[in-house]
Amino acid sequence: MENKNKKRVAMRVHGKVQGVFFRASTQEKALELGLTGFVQNEDDGTVYLEAEGNLEALKELERWAHQGPDQARVEKVEVVEMDGLEGFVGFRQRR
Repeated sequence: MENKNKKRVAMRVHGKVQGVFFRASTQEKALELGLTGFVQNEDDGTVYLEAEGNLEALKELERWAHQGPDQARVEKVEVVEMDGLEGFVGFRQRR
């Protein structure tokens, strides 16, 4: 059953976002907000994540991603709303 209040977004975070605990901090924030999904480092130096949950929590995660953890220097955050839900269980760090 499709939950109308739930959305899935993909975010790509640019800047100094690898080696600064960005993935761990994202995971912590997402779990705190009740979101599911994953976060991973990309070969191009960005961090990519997909998250699903209620719209307000996703917007809060997006706001947080513009800042990130203390050592991060976020230059930009690209956000794309995805079609459908993946049904993620938990919020995982990948590579």
